[in-house]
Amino acid sequence: MSKTKAGGSSRNGRESHSKRLGPKVFDGQLVHSGAVLVRQRGTRIHPGLNVGRGSDDTLYARASGVVKYGERNRRRLVSVLTD
Repeated sequence: MSKTKAGGSSRNGRESHSKRLGPKVFDGQLVHSGAVLVRQRGTRIHPGLNVGRGSDDTLYARASGVVKYGERNRRRLVSVLTD
């Protein structure tokens, strides 16, 4: 027989909520100006043509167009190609 109750219920519950990071728009998709492309911590993916970087490293479209992921100098980057 257990000497004490099952402990721990009052010591649980401090896990942080997930931050929903990652790409929000994928290669070949059409976006409007201001659309969030990637939410990230640090610059895992770098901004390319027509892409801006927010203070929390979020990448967003500066112009409307088609999203293109690529690589330059061994860096992953995302661009928005306008017509």
